[in-house]
Amino acid sequence: MSDTQRAAIVTGAAGGIGRALVKGLLGAGIRVAAVDRTAEGLAALAREAGGAGALLTIEADLSRDTAAADIVARARDRFGKIDILVNNAGIGQGSLRADNWQRPIRFWEVTQDEWRRFVAVHTTAPLTLAQAVVHDMMQAKWGRIVNVTTSLGTMIRSGSPTYGPSKAALEALSAIMAKDLEGSGVTVNVLVPGGVTNTAMVPPESGFDRQQMIQPEVMAPPLVWLVSEAAGGVSGRRFLAVHWDPALPPAEAAEKAGAPIAWTSIATMPIEPTRRG
Repeated sequence: MSDTQRAAIVTGAAGGIGRALVKGLLGAGIRVAAVDRTAEGLAALAREAGGAGALLTIEADLSRDTAAADIVARARDRFGKIDILVNNAGIGQGSLRADNWQRPIRFWEVTQDEWRRFVAVHTTAPLTLAQAVVHDMMQAKWGRIVNVTTSLGTMIRSGSPTYGPSKAALEALSAIMAKDLEGSGVTVNVLVPGGVTNTAMVPPESGFDRQQMIQPEVMAPPLVWLVSEAAGGVSGRRFLAVHWDPALPPAEAAEKAGAPIAWTSIATMPIEPTRRG
């Protein structure tokens, strides 16, 4: 493999959206460290990749304090560097209550340990992984960080007291990261499907028609463009994959599918405070 070939870390890589993202990156010639907590899912991903030397699978629990350092160390040991970080891992409300679609979870039912676990995976792990790779990216004057959050409706949906707020925190963090890295050559963007997606997080009893749901594969084309050279000037944006039109040139598709991170258009006051000298 060429030393100039890009290398990425993708979390939540074993199924659903994560698997689609990994396949998209591999198809674009990018080496991938695929991270997930399920050994079976990672093994299936490796089989689908055909044993490609460009794929490294890492079994890890992102709720552990040492996870980020361990993941980055293993990825660097294999690839030598990390150019791209995709924070995609997610925990569904179904992990708290299997029939949560029929019996929504109320905020007063959430334990402290459950709250901490969702925040650890959705907010803290993306922060610590970014901290572990960003200095090398800044030194190289090149890097891509893509955070998968969720729709505004999900963030504030009744029955989503752990998933929604922890993903909302990642959305806000993404905006701050993009500002901190302005002019560094490292971009930070948010990518979301744009609606209810056909993954295991949505159980059959939810009542949705699986064929009518957004399919995970729509996430791959915008991600591949976001981590490309062509997207070097794009940062602090949120992209809805469902609105990405592959028939358009990528820059035009990005304009159609993108908006500022964190819905700043709804703010009634200036986003940044006026600084006095």
